[in-house]
Amino acid sequence: MSIPVFEAALSQCPLIAILRGIEPDEALAAGQALYEAGFRLIEVPLNSPSPLDSIRLLRDGLPTDCVVGAGTVMSAQACTDVAAAGGQIVVMPHSDPEVIRAARSAGMACCPGVATPTEAFAALAAGANVLKMFPAEQLGVPVLKAWRAVMPGTIRLVPVGGITPQNMAPFVAAGASGFGLGSALYKPGKSAADIGRDARAFIQAYAQARGA
Repeated sequence: MSIPVFEAALSQCPLIAILRGIEPDEALAAGQALYEAGFRLIEVPLNSPSPLDSIRLLRDGLPTDCVVGAGTVMSAQACTDVAAAGGQIVVMPHSDPEVIRAARSAGMACCPGVATPTEAFAALAAGANVLKMFPAEQLGVPVLKAWRAVMPGTIRLVPVGGITPQNMAPFVAAGASGFGLGSALYKPGKSAADIGRDARAFIQAYAQARGA
């Protein structure tokens, strides 16, 4: 994948939809609801049922300006598998440099999970495109604010974990570049209509937090 496609998606809507637990036969309808609401980044965690099938269905069924990939990626081999399924981004709960390099070598963007400045800078050195602050509910707004005091403004910090439309604003004020959205946006069995409704609520809350 051309990294500019990922950058364009992130610029248009820096909210990553996390479809943990989704079944392949539900994936495209969920993806279409998210896209119509304005999302342009979707991940299917690899601990979901048949995740590579869902990734392929999403990639083949959604417009090319929507970036599709995998979450909970734990190994270099998994990066190869995700790329073969049409994945364009790898999201990780950790910051193993081998996995980051494998994702980038396969032509995918990479968003590793980091919980300390040391991990953050090491992940960037390995080729990370975006840093996932995880778990956000444990790190909190004060940590994000402290990181922003010492990190260049060009580094994208994306809190993930426990994010809701109601708690986005303090993170945005502290310097969040976007968010990864899990159970408050999608839970297994949730209808496409409800996904779309909640996706629009997140987009509206993010716009309000940014003063847009």
